[in-house]
Amino acid sequence: MLDYRAKFVLAPMVRIGELPTRLLALKYGADLVWGPEIIDKKLLTCERIYNENLKTIDFRSKTGNKKIPGMTDVVFRTYPELENDKVVFQMGTSNAKLAVEAAKIVINDVGAIDINAGCPKHFSIHSGMGAALLSTPDLLCEILTNLVNEVGKPNNKPISVKIRLLPNKGDTLSLVNRLVRTGITNLTLHCRTREMRNREKPIRDYIDEIKKICNENNVSFIINGYIKDYKEFKELQNQYGNDVGVMIASAAEINPTCFNKDGTLPWYIAAKEYIKFADKFQNHPANSKYCISRIIPNVRNENVIYKLITKARTAEEFSDILLNKMDDNGKFIDKEDDKKEEITDKTTSVKHKIVDTESNIEKKIKV
Repeated sequence: MLDYRAKFVLAPMVRIGELPTRLLALKYGADLVWGPEIIDKKLLTCERIYNENLKTIDFRSKTGNKKIPGMTDVVFRTYPELENDKVVFQMGTSNAKLAVEAAKIVINDVGAIDINAGCPKHFSIHSGMGAALLSTPDLLCEILTNLVNEVGKPNNKPISVKIRLLPNKGDTLSLVNRLVRTGITNLTLHCRTREMRNREKPIRDYIDEIKKICNENNVSFIINGYIKDYKEFKELQNQYGNDVGVMIASAAEINPTCFNKDGTLPWYIAAKEYIKFADKFQNHPANSKYCISRIIPNVRNENVIYKLITKARTAEEFSDILLNKMDDNGKFIDKEDDKKEEITDKTTSVKHKIVDTESNIEKKIKV
């Protein structure tokens, strides 16, 4: 069974958390990876298909875009060889019955099911999902309890939840006390309130009290919010205990190699690695473009590689730019400059030959 305790993990991020990003994060040290939030009703439109070509498990929507089967209709894709029990499926739901039905579809191909009760964005909170569940604790507890009893226990898979802080400390502790008694295995806390944004400093004033409640109920605890790399992961463990887990979101969006113990790798290495995974697993070009554009810095709008990516549309173009037109230091390989240098070298060589010839002629005349 998947174990959340003391893990360094990739956060659930819509658009970002597709298969290429998850595999890149795992390659560079992530212990677990969350997929992007997927709504229960969307999952219920899917059929499970083993992709013989890619060796992946695809959940394809029967009502989705069939323009390119295996790409435009894929709702969730996992690669068992590398993800196996390391991928956590995050679900958006506000209905216990639908949550159970949807979870049963995917449970055998993921390590765990996580309920999103923390995202404050519209695509998550509409219809009472995401952070909206913080205002309906009875419903949230019902969803988690049903998932534990009807999906988690029968399949020996953990059920977890990701939440945010409530405006009041007492209300937060009260909610945590209720959640850990539903049978969940892990609680992840984004250390900000629903109204706070990622640019704001997280609130960690009473993390110890929340972790104590989790420990007393044998529930592992993961901290999320404003964490950048492996060094900070270890610092938080030193502060709150070696059994605490840490989740990275924004830093991983910018560079998924931030899990590396020896430090985050340069963006151009991350970009090349990303596109190789995207190509191998036929990732949707629009998604690849979005993720790559997050990885490539564009300070003062001077990065030629970034400009080329924004103009490109196909997977082939992205690969050509990153693998053929960008050198190992992230610089644009200017073919025209190469031609100019070649012409210059040839011209110089010709001039030298002319000079040598003229010199030899002068010598012969003198003789």
